[in-house]
Amino acid sequence: MVALGILASRVVGLVRMRVLGHYLGVGDAADAFAAAFRIPNLLQNLFGEGALSASFIPVYARLLGAGNVVEARKVARAVGALLALVVGILVLLGVVATPLLIDLIAPGFQGAKRELTIRLVRIFFPGAGLFVLSAWCLGVLNSHGKFFLSYAAPVVWNLAIIAALLFYGGRVGETDLVIAAAWGSVVGAALQVLVQLPTVTAMLKGVRGAVGGTSAHVRTVIRNFFPAFLSRGVVQISAYVDTLIATLLPSGAVAALSYAQNLYVLPVSLFGMSVSAAELPRMSGASGASADQGERDAHLRARLEAGLRQISFFVIPTCGIFLALGQVVAAALFETGRFNRADSFYVWRILAGAGLGLLPGTLGRLYSSTFYAIQDTRTPMRFALVRVGVGIALGFLLAVFLPRMYGIEEAWGAPGLALAGSLAGWLEFLLLRRSLTRVVGRPVSDRGLLARLWGAAALAALCAWGVLRLIAHRPPMLVFVLVMGCYAAIYVASTHLMGIREARAFVARLSRGRVSGQGG
Repeated sequence: MVALGILASRVVGLVRMRVLGHYLGVGDAADAFAAAFRIPNLLQNLFGEGALSASFIPVYARLLGAGNVVEARKVARAVGALLALVVGILVLLGVVATPLLIDLIAPGFQGAKRELTIRLVRIFFPGAGLFVLSAWCLGVLNSHGKFFLSYAAPVVWNLAIIAALLFYGGRVGETDLVIAAAWGSVVGAALQVLVQLPTVTAMLKGVRGAVGGTSAHVRTVIRNFFPAFLSRGVVQISAYVDTLIATLLPSGAVAALSYAQNLYVLPVSLFGMSVSAAELPRMSGASGASADQGERDAHLRARLEAGLRQISFFVIPTCGIFLALGQVVAAALFETGRFNRADSFYVWRILAGAGLGLLPGTLGRLYSSTFYAIQDTRTPMRFALVRVGVGIALGFLLAVFLPRMYGIEEAWGAPGLALAGSLAGWLEFLLLRRSLTRVVGRPVSDRGLLARLWGAAALAALCAWGVLRLIAHRPPMLVFVLVMGCYAAIYVASTHLMGIREARAFVARLSRGRVSGQGG
């Protein structure tokens, strides 16, 4: 259900990016829009899904599991009220301090481009506060086993932006168009909260609550929130730093980085986040219900191993697509209007650099969720800070200093940023794995699994490249369907023949779905 909800929202999100690309391409207005959204997006993700889920869900889910429904409702209401107060203050401060914030996120923007970015940030900020409240709704819904609604809710946000772009596109200039899209984002954020609120209200028997930390459970949520605030927000912090560095690169780098990041987060969300989000309440309940340490650790290892295998089966072929066929994806999704073939290849270069870190980025989410399930938010925080520091240093080195030192075209700085993030992601993942192994033991794994998955992905990419050479001059969407169809068929068939159980389970589900469809 998490995956279906995320898939729906991400697909509509890609449509939003395609419409943006059609009207804006990778010019100054697109740069301003992409940079402006970074600060509110950072607020949303730091205070929202990531940190709140890691600190709130384990406490709330344990209370529900223990049958203490009344206390669980009190905790949810208090956390919601406290969150609304804090975020409201931050939104107000953010609107007032926007000119100072622009100097932090886009120091390379000057003149009209800088003024447009300031105006857009001020519009985006109220919507960011609504996103945080939406994340509180997500925490309540997930704890009750209601996954689809909360993860599909962003569909209405994307649709609001798309509607604004389609209505004003071609009627106004680029500056007025991105302003209209920003207001569409605020309206969409309000709709995203409203579609979840009736169900949440029914679960909590109302949402009235007082701001306070007198409850020991509320204090636990607050205490665990701040480490999770840093650790779960590392992706957003890294994206913020990448945007800052990209503003020092030639025009279009910020927009191209934004297009690539929207593609990159699709598998991270669809496979990494979906498995991690579904496992967190189950791991939390198990770690609290079992009095025996050995039994708890065995259960966590079993759930961790199943999640790691499932994530790897889907993410490794996605890495292969980003590395070998990224231009096909970018062309099919974005190549329209002002977004041209050269832009598709530019986005591909960034995707290739990001693809090298896709596997540790998704597996690391599951390791972090395991720590959160045992109410350890500090260990992931420490490793997240290491990742941020290493990523910043490598980002400046690969994107700015080395190209200038060796006379490399500055446009290669954006792929360098993506590569730096991948290397830092691998470091964080290895630290998380080593530390968790010391706590709960190493999960029993098929040591040849990754090699077989990579081999299948390489074979699929080679066959897909052959198809691409034959039909390269066809319309981008047709090329995408044929090339990706070949890639998927070869990968699934080869992993099935290798006896990989995830492939056989996947084929079995497809077969059951086909039989069911024929029977209907």
